[in-house]
Amino acid sequence: MPTAIVTGQPVPGSSLENDLRSLGFDVRVAADATEAETLLAAAPAGERVALVDARFVGHPHALRLGLTDPRFPLSAVPGAVTAQSAARQELTRAVARETSAGGGTALAVDSLADRVATALDSDDCAVHRPELGSLVAAVPADPQARNEARQAVAAVDDEAVRLKSAVKSRDGFFTTFFISPYSRYIARWCARRGLTPNQVTTASLLTALIAAGCAATGTRAGFIAAGVLLIASFVLDCTDGQLARYSLQYSTLGAWLDATFDRAKEYAYYAGLALGAARGGHDDVWALALGAMILQTCRHVVDFSFNEANHDATANTSPTAALSDKLDSVGWTVWVRRMIVLPIGERWAMIAVLTAATTPRITFYVLLVGCAFAATYTTAGRVLRSLTRKARRTDRAAQALADLADSGPLAEAVRRVLGRGLPGLPGLAVPAAAFLGGAAVVACSALTGYGSVLPVIGALVYVLTSALATARPLKGALDWLVPPFFRAAEYGTLLALASEAGVNGALPAAFGLVAAVAYHHYDTVYRIRGDAGAPPAWLVRAIGGHEGRTLLVTVLAAALTASQFTVALTVLAVAVALVVLVESIRFWVSAGAPAVHDEGEPA
Repeated sequence: MPTAIVTGQPVPGSSLENDLRSLGFDVRVAADATEAETLLAAAPAGERVALVDARFVGHPHALRLGLTDPRFPLSAVPGAVTAQSAARQELTRAVARETSAGGGTALAVDSLADRVATALDSDDCAVHRPELGSLVAAVPADPQARNEARQAVAAVDDEAVRLKSAVKSRDGFFTTFFISPYSRYIARWCARRGLTPNQVTTASLLTALIAAGCAATGTRAGFIAAGVLLIASFVLDCTDGQLARYSLQYSTLGAWLDATFDRAKEYAYYAGLALGAARGGHDDVWALALGAMILQTCRHVVDFSFNEANHDATANTSPTAALSDKLDSVGWTVWVRRMIVLPIGERWAMIAVLTAATTPRITFYVLLVGCAFAATYTTAGRVLRSLTRKARRTDRAAQALADLADSGPLAEAVRRVLGRGLPGLPGLAVPAAAFLGGAAVVACSALTGYGSVLPVIGALVYVLTSALATARPLKGALDWLVPPFFRAAEYGTLLALASEAGVNGALPAAFGLVAAVAYHHYDTVYRIRGDAGAPPAWLVRAIGGHEGRTLLVTVLAAALTASQFTVALTVLAVAVALVVLVESIRFWVSAGAPAVHDEGEPA
């Protein structure tokens, strides 16, 4: 149990100790700094510990934000400071300094907790200070100030603020106006019954899988049920994040579930629609389902790569960005621009309605057109920003792009052979090389008959251009396009070859392989976002890298019959899925995994 050490003389009528106990703290009282240091040393080593001034006046949720968020080793609000076990040494050192003769910080600050927080700042420790907004957190110096602080507390509804802050500050139109107004109350209902965000996330996944199963029946009743259940799954998907923010229940396992289940739900639903079309109307839409998954995955890679390339770039401004910020100041344009990019709320609502009212083929046609427009809009805007800004990208950004590229042993071998004689590719030549190589292998796969050797030649060209594109640090203005070009090339080659095979099962097998590889790529993204680095090098080598997998499938298509090719794709999909899932699960349930929760743009 975490320990809260209340320092100073208790204040009559104060609810501080009860508030701390309601937050799960074991409360200890220290009359002075020396006793606080003693109690700190006696606190359980593996637990969180907090110092709180006995005169503290504020909302319970202010204390919750300052003292219980698991994402930050050190955190503080006025009158209170806390450290998790990983930062106990820093806190102990700061307290010792403040109890020594003369103290280590300005003595004008008479609150031990605030002096300790200042000492931590002076030691260059990263102390998180949450945005409190209208919430009150203060240490009044006299009775009049205390009375004023209590009146300020009474004037603000703590629970209303907590509910409001449970909702993402930036979300899509559909989510903001049609889901969040009631899902936040579902989140509170779950919190009061002891449910965790991970349980709600799992319920959302199960609901989506049942929806996919209903769609797979191929009946009109099944399609209607699927649409309704898909919306229900999305409500739960919003609820799990709101529950995490409402109760500050962030966890490493929750980060992994949240990062992967959205994609698993959507792509499983695509598969359900394809199965339903074949069963109900004898309509083969597997190529459309795979195309939708490829397009959506490539859209996400564009988002991830652009954000990572500009994560910590300096001189990171442009006229295009300024225009975008200006448009955001006009209320209605904000919602229009968020809707036309088809974020997850709008996209799932559209899919649900189309599933219930039309056919899987129409659903996929509309989805592909909508996602293609959204991808064109967002990518064009980011290209313009990149060309008009004078940003200096860092080594970290270049490494993140290299990790997202997912280059394997073949590209590494080519770079070693060429050595220092490898020509530099300045400016636009780097993304151009990645694009042309990818276009070559996709075109050779799509425009020749099954069994042709031309796709193999195209894949060999692709291996060479991939090595050229990643030979030097990816710091160019448009180098962030390299990873999405690689994704489009690999996935597009699989789609083309499976379509050319022309046998039952080839496209579903390709769908499974793309899903397994895409999971690996999403896993890479969320590790990078958590500053945990890319997956281990052995994993990338074991599954071949993007260029190795692309060459392999072209060789299989040239050497095997269509039926044998389908079996080979299935085996490859299972093998890749097992390897990446085992390593991903090992990482995300380990103690060193980051508690990453996406609060950025809706996916």
